[in-house]
Amino acid sequence: MNNEEKFSLINTTRNVVPPVSFAKIKNEVLGKGYSLSLVFIGEKKSGELNLKYRGKDKPTNVLSFSLDKNAGEIFITPSLAQKEEGFLFIHGCLHLKGMEHGSTMERLETKLRKQFGV
Repeated sequence: MNNEEKFSLINTTRNVVPPVSFAKIKNEVLGKGYSLSLVFIGEKKSGELNLKYRGKDKPTNVLSFSLDKNAGEIFITPSLAQKEEGFLFIHGCLHLKGMEHGSTMERLETKLRKQFGV
């Protein structure tokens, strides 16, 4: 399986996908062997997923789900992300890597944002 098969991007919205190197970020943070799906969703679907999996009855800008040790999914709601898709993707990847909110995660987010210009 080549690297392109380890990353998929699905846009279910009318928004234009931002020019971010999502596959390169995925490979840097999670590794080339990690299988990742990135899905851009609307606020209705975001709200449904957030209620089902987090118990919060409102849409959110990003949700990340680990499927197993080497696979995951990230859902981004462009209307709520407000041009922050690159950062939110990095944030979701770090969660999939097992990181939790805190100063270590913030430092790595800053480093990766600079590295990838997002």
